[in-house]
Amino acid sequence: MGDTSHHADDTLHRRGLMFILSSPSGAGKTTLSRMLLAKDAEIKLSVSATTRPPRPNEVDGVHYHFVTEAEFDRMVEEDDFYEWAHVFGHRYGTPKGKIRAALKEGQDFLFDIDWQGTQQLYQKDQQDVVRVFILPPSIEELHRRLKGRATDSTNVINARMERARAEISHWDGYDYVIINDDVNVCFDKVHAILEAERMKRARQTGLIPFVRGLMG
Repeated sequence: MGDTSHHADDTLHRRGLMFILSSPSGAGKTTLSRMLLAKDAEIKLSVSATTRPPRPNEVDGVHYHFVTEAEFDRMVEEDDFYEWAHVFGHRYGTPKGKIRAALKEGQDFLFDIDWQGTQQLYQKDQQDVVRVFILPPSIEELHRRLKGRATDSTNVINARMERARAEISHWDGYDYVIINDDVNVCFDKVHAILEAERMKRARQTGLIPFVRGLMG
């Protein structure tokens, strides 16, 4: 064994997880995602496959996996998506093969998806999915934040509010629900959930050989 046993928790292998952050627009999910990716080196953003052409600054495999319509069709046929959808005339999907291989190696993925994508992901792979929903502190505060983007008309803001209410109605399809009153406090809670989920016995695949060694 040598002297490695005292910091075995650093070296034990674990399975990665799929960490989902969902919220209605304006509840701070994008900010929290950015904070999490900046603070935690072990998690990275899930990269979607898309049929839309790359924009000038986008790199294949970093921002998206850019595929042809025919390739996307083939991936659908072969059931190689956890979830996929049509958005503004193009298709976007989460490629199963690439993620499964990385999860096995211990890589965590962050998903910034809505409740429908969350349901699809959870149905395909319950054991690896952790679902976190972010709520605004009040409907008035949500309205204020959406109104804060001064470029939008009243109609657009009202439509956003309606959509937010519809999204909020799915709060009970999540494992954890956090109210985002203060973004730093909220972030600490999100990160604590991630850390605790990594420690789950079922994900600590290196525990079995380690414990066998302890028991001789």
